[in-house]
Order: sequence, then C-alpha cells, then structure tokens
Amino acid sequence: MTQVQSQDQSGTGRRFARVTGELPGEKGRALLERRQRHVPKGVGNNTPIFAERAEGALIYDVDGNVFLDFAGAIGTLNAGHCPPEVVRAIQEQAGKYIHTCFHVAMYEPYLQLAEKLAEITPGSFAKKTIFLNSGAEAVENAVKIARKATGRTGIVSFTRGFHGRTLMGMSLTSKVKPYKFQMGPFAPATYKAPFPYPFHKPASMSEEEYAAFCLKQFEDFLYTEVAPEELAAVIMEPVQGEGGFIVPPKSFVQGVYEICRRHGILFIADEIQTGFGRTGTMFASTHFGIEPDLLTMSKSIAAGVPISGVIGRAELMDAPQPGEIGGTYGGSPLGCAAALAVIELMERDRLPERAVEIGEHIRSYFSELQKDVPQIADIRGLGAMCAVEFADPATGAPAKELVAAVTKACCVEGVIVLSAGVHGNVLRFLTPLVITGEQLEEGLSILGGVLRRLTAPQPTIGV
Repeated sequence: MTQVQSQDQSGTGRRFARVTGELPGEKGRALLERRQRHVPKGVGNNTPIFAERAEGALIYDVDGNVFLDFAGAIGTLNAGHCPPEVVRAIQEQAGKYIHTCFHVAMYEPYLQLAEKLAEITPGSFAKKTIFLNSGAEAVENAVKIARKATGRTGIVSFTRGFHGRTLMGMSLTSKVKPYKFQMGPFAPATYKAPFPYPFHKPASMSEEEYAAFCLKQFEDFLYTEVAPEELAAVIMEPVQGEGGFIVPPKSFVQGVYEICRRHGILFIADEIQTGFGRTGTMFASTHFGIEPDLLTMSKSIAAGVPISGVIGRAELMDAPQPGEIGGTYGGSPLGCAAALAVIELMERDRLPERAVEIGEHIRSYFSELQKDVPQIADIRGLGAMCAVEFADPATGAPAKELVAAVTKACCVEGVIVLSAGVHGNVLRFLTPLVITGEQLEEGLSILGGVLRRLTAPQPTIGV
C-alpha cells in the first residue's frame, strides 16, 4: 500500500508526522464545540483531534495535521487503516445487501467466516461460532453459553482484567475507575482471582518460584472464595490489556487451564485485544500451549467494522436452544466480508510475523532509552503488544503524571499513543502491523525526544 509522505517544513527532517499550530486547529475547535454540546462528557477522548481520513498507520485530521498512529483505535487496526482489499470487500458486499438479520434471512459470508475461524483458532476439535457486535457482547454470550453448557453459575476473572462495559463486562472487570465507579451493584456469582504481575514479583523469588506461587494462590482461591463445583468458567486474557499489558508466566496459564480441566470448569480465552496477529501468532493462546473451550474475539477481526464472535467446542456452543443467543445485528454481512478480507491479508502478508519484528524493535529502543530515562521501570510485551511502565526511580511510586504528560506532548508532535494500567503509569503500543520501518522509527524518535525533555533534570536557580 502506498503511504503518503509529508515533509515537515520546520527542517526537522520528518517524513510522516506533521503538526502545525495548536491542537485542535480552527476546524477542530468548531467540531469540539459541537461535540461538547451534543455528546456526553462520559464519552472519553484520548486526543483533541478530529480525523478526516486515515491510511495504513497514518491519521490525517480536519486541520491538515498528520499523525503516526501508535494506538490503532485501541488495538482494532492490526491490518491498518483502510486496507484497499478490505475496503473493496465492504463495497462489494454493500452493493448486494447491507443487512437481512441472520435470524430472518441467512447469508453465506457468516458461514464462510465461521468456517475460516474454525481453521485458524487454537484447538483440534470441532468448533462452532456465533457472531455479535462488540467485545462486551462476546463476553456476555460466552458466559451465557458456559452457564448453559455446565449448569453452573460461577464465573472467575482476574485482578487487573478488563472484559467490557456492560453489566457482566463490568462485573468481570477489575479496574474500578473509570469503568465501574458508582455503577453497581454488579452481577452476582462473579469472582476475581489474583493474576501474576512479574515486574512486581518479590526479589527473593525466581521466575519459576513466582509462577508456582501464583498458581498456588489460584488453588487456594478455590478453597477460600468459591468451590470449583460451582464454577461454570474461568475467563482470562492471555495477555492483560487495559491492566497494563501484563504477560503471565506460561506455567501459570497452563496450570490454571489444567485445574479447569480437572474440575470440569470451562476455560474462556478473552482474545479481544490479543487476537489477529497482535502477539506474533494469530491468537495468543497458542503461545501458552492451550486450547480454550471458548474464545472471544473482536477489535482487529475486521479492520474497524463492528463485529465480534465467540468460537468454541461444538457441543458447548450447541447447549443454548434456538433463540437463546443472538441479536438483530450480530454478524453483519459487512463485518463478515471485512473479516474474511482481513484474515486473507494477514495470511498473505504474514502480519503475525511482522508483529514479532515490531515488538522486538520497540523493546530494543526503550531498553536503550532507559539509560537516559531512569523513570522507565519495566519494558515488556508479547509480539507487537508492547508496554513500558514508568515509576519514580527513588520511591518506586507509579509515575502516572509523567505518562499523562507524555501522551499529551506526543500528540502535539504528531504521535498518538495511549496509557494503560490500573495506575495509568504504562505506555502501551498498538501500532498497526502494516506500519513501515521508517514510520515506526520516526514515531519512536519523537517519543524518545519527548521523554528526554520531560524527564531532564531541572536547572537549579541560584539565590
């Protein structure tokens, strides 16, 4: 895909990012005024810009500025903005029919996508898939299916996990603000078990000892909080997203999986953010050597077209009776067509392998930058799902204010990057996997410059 390159007239030599004047600009300010009049303030915005168009890893705003997108619509655009093949697939489908409701008049793209997913998702067993609209809907339906299939009610999620903003999604989510504050009561029969945080492991423990300790905590949880006979499912993000891109020890994930097997508890892998190439494989569960009973997906499945799904063992998926799961817009023809084109693009261009290269470059860059920026406390990730955690080097306290300042300053310089973590002190990277090497290097260079400037020692003023 041809990338439009822009030469910064200020003489910095930038080829892509370009911001002239204030943010937002004149057109953006007019739109912002309308937004403030008509859209609730509870609908948060990470940047003050209004997009006019986007391509690959670039966003062009209404005031003529160009941004390198390191956020990817919160992990939705692994295939990039407006891949031509996906755009054509949407256009062709829209010319035939936009919506018939699968419950009223079925259509082949739904079947084609279900068949393709059965091929590429983990698990060597027969699978079936239901398509929905959003990640939260996928989680809700995975819980319904698990309860119906097992006859049990309990659902276990993990500390720092994120599973959506609906009632069940909030109930399973661990971060209180901004997702749950003053919005209870929450769904009953939901429980939260401790999740590993390798960066914060006791210094006296080896990685293996820490993994064993965390697994023992989970085993104890089944004695102290809820009996395994009451549990329908455990739901886990293979790599925690909103929680700060926490990569758990492989032995912990496998241990929880085996405990579920032993007690007849279903294992739900929430791959809404980790799926479709982000971690270096099509699905992150593969890294951990597990075959989830149910797997939820959304975000990058269709390059931004709203669609989600639950895929799982055929006998489990068949537990609900006709009409018990579904929805008017679930599995829209446009979403199915877009998803099929995205998967073909990912396989053809080997985007999961590209994710490994991107991740290695990001982590290497920050490892070098850490020599100049002692507030960089941890660099982690799997594939291109990377994060950098910041803390006060003297006290170890989370450096939330620094991260907030970095995201704001980067936007002003033409790079969109997001924070994460329960303390807001983590920078997360969700660059489109089609980002070029030059674009990635330019964005990291801008980010590094911002960090050096914001963390530079302040000169002492003599009396």
